[in-house]
Amino acid sequence: MGSQNRSIRFKIFLLLLLPLLSLSALWGFVLNLTVGDGLSLLRSNTVYQTVGVTSTELGLQLQAERARSVVAVTTRDLTEDLGEQRTRTDTSVTGFRRAAAEAGDAIDDELRGRLGTLDRELDRLTAIRADIDTGLSSRLTALNAYNRVLDALFRLYDHLAPVPDLALFQQASSLQTMGNAREVIAREQALIGGALIDGRLTPDEATAFTEYAATRGFMHARGQAALDVELRRPYEQVFAGPAFRDFTLMEARIVTTGAPPPDATAWNATVSQVMAQLDRVGASSSQVVAARAAEAATATLVRIGVAGCLGLAAVLASIVISVRFGRRLSAELAELRSSALELSEKRLPGIVERLRRGEDVDVEKEAKPLKVSGSAEITDVARAFGSVQRTAVRAAVGQAALRRGVGQVFLNLARRKQGLLHRQLGLLDSMQRRTHDPDRLEELFRLDHLTTRMRRHAESLIILSGAAPGRAWRNPVPVLDIVRAAVAEVEDYTRVAVETMPAGAIDGEVAADLTHLVAELIENATIYSPPNTQVQVRGDLVSNGYAIEVEDRGLGLSEAEYGAFNKLLADPPEFDLADSDRLGLFVVARLAERHGIKVLLRRSPFGGTTAIALVPRSLVNSQPALPPAVKEPSSTTRGRTLPSRTRKKALAVVSGGTHAGLPTRVRQASLAPQLQAKPPPEPEPERKPERSPDEIRDLFSAFQRGTQRAQEEATEKGEA
Repeated sequence: MGSQNRSIRFKIFLLLLLPLLSLSALWGFVLNLTVGDGLSLLRSNTVYQTVGVTSTELGLQLQAERARSVVAVTTRDLTEDLGEQRTRTDTSVTGFRRAAAEAGDAIDDELRGRLGTLDRELDRLTAIRADIDTGLSSRLTALNAYNRVLDALFRLYDHLAPVPDLALFQQASSLQTMGNAREVIAREQALIGGALIDGRLTPDEATAFTEYAATRGFMHARGQAALDVELRRPYEQVFAGPAFRDFTLMEARIVTTGAPPPDATAWNATVSQVMAQLDRVGASSSQVVAARAAEAATATLVRIGVAGCLGLAAVLASIVISVRFGRRLSAELAELRSSALELSEKRLPGIVERLRRGEDVDVEKEAKPLKVSGSAEITDVARAFGSVQRTAVRAAVGQAALRRGVGQVFLNLARRKQGLLHRQLGLLDSMQRRTHDPDRLEELFRLDHLTTRMRRHAESLIILSGAAPGRAWRNPVPVLDIVRAAVAEVEDYTRVAVETMPAGAIDGEVAADLTHLVAELIENATIYSPPNTQVQVRGDLVSNGYAIEVEDRGLGLSEAEYGAFNKLLADPPEFDLADSDRLGLFVVARLAERHGIKVLLRRSPFGGTTAIALVPRSLVNSQPALPPAVKEPSSTTRGRTLPSRTRKKALAVVSGGTHAGLPTRVRQASLAPQLQAKPPPEPEPERKPERSPDEIRDLFSAFQRGTQRAQEEATEKGEA
């Protein structure tokens, strides 16, 4: 029976069964043979890189502090040098403990016990130093206290070389013995260094020095005997040299006489030279042992390689058996993968991009089936991919058509509404010019303000549909006029305070959109702040353009909300009809993207929110624009006049005492009655014939037209 119609599961089972069995047997053998040694090498390297390196530095610092402490006990003088050395010791202790924590599981139980012992001894440093500082410790007591800490450290060294090779372990242990002998010489130097100050050794100190000398000789003999020829020869050269010979003679003389050497300079120079020679030999010998350890590790790796080769033979046998099924299955899966990748990375994204650009897409032509052959499951997956592709294309086409339809509905309704509102503003303008009753003017102004806000909402629909509102100015518009016009388009405009702004003007083509943007920000600030607070609007001419700030005294937002809103303002996504709560932000984002304006929301120092709109330098005129001509408001400039609250104040004056429609000022009317002066009666002025309201209106209209004509001529000359 052929295998072409077999399922993928059956083929994968045949393909992996024999290799898995062979690999399981192979790796069982490898783990049993070499993993233990390999893990030991890995742990040894980790312990050396952490505990080993830092413990060496710790030992050097403890030896230095011990020598200075013995001198301090003798002289009873706590020098600054001793304090600095204690600081260095504390730093090395901290680094050692941190390294021990980093080593983690690489430290076995036995080594962990040694670390615990050393840690407890290090905790005693504070008490040792206190006894020295208070004079409770003698020279020998202080020396023995530090020796106890260093003994714990050297016992730790004995467990830092878990080398699997026995001969290599013996050489490493012998080098450790030679290092311990070097520590005994350091103890002799510390003891005699204190004794040289007062010129004597106590009986206990002389006994201790005799023990040090005997221990040093025993360790050198023991370590040298166990070293092989290569490692022993450098030590023999040191022991045969004049410096070590002079040291042994001085050592023997001190043991015999029980007194420090008479020549302190010769003693210090000789001991320092001997320890330096031993340090150099120890370092070079450690490098030799490290190289041998590397060779041992290589041998271990070779064993692993041999075991791997044996396993490879078994794997190859398994591959030969399964290659027939593997090739066919691999080809089928590769073909399916290529088709699926082409569908997901090229065809579908290309169709979606064409739909976004507004192109027409033929579903039957674009949703071609995947051409693959092979096992039943492969062909089933291919057909499923084809079905998914057709469904996705149909859904994308439907969504694109729906978006275009909704956009057209928005645009048509908004255009119609915008036209009606322009006509309504024209009617209101005409009614305001014909009306002189202050109460009726107040109502007309309110209706005018309401219509202006309705026009802004209509323009928002036009902006969301992707079109431009259509309003523009030929000449630059002052920023202050733009801000005032934006305030006039806000419902709660009486709470908005506009601060003094530096002179500046914005391109006339951008002025309408910038006014809309600032109005949206101001209205958002008034909505989301308490009704008894003010909204501050200010501006400043900065190096990158003109910055307009809108600050409220609300509750503010969380950092996550600020981040989400600023991301939307910086890179506006496609408008989602379901997210109507953020309609104003979408409008601001679209307007900002259209003209390169940067909008940022951040927390205000007063707890509310500050919105910053930065108009780029390319849209800001270096010279301030001329103030707009004073003329009768029309339907095309109604939204750019002063807010209605200014009109209310004017109406309040007119509704008082007037003369021929103009306000009449009464002297001292605002003062208290008792503060008002009683001026002498003045002669009654000669009455002049009063002008009618129509004559006054015609007079002001002529004055306004003349002023406007003069400003336009001045602007044209400036542009020329």
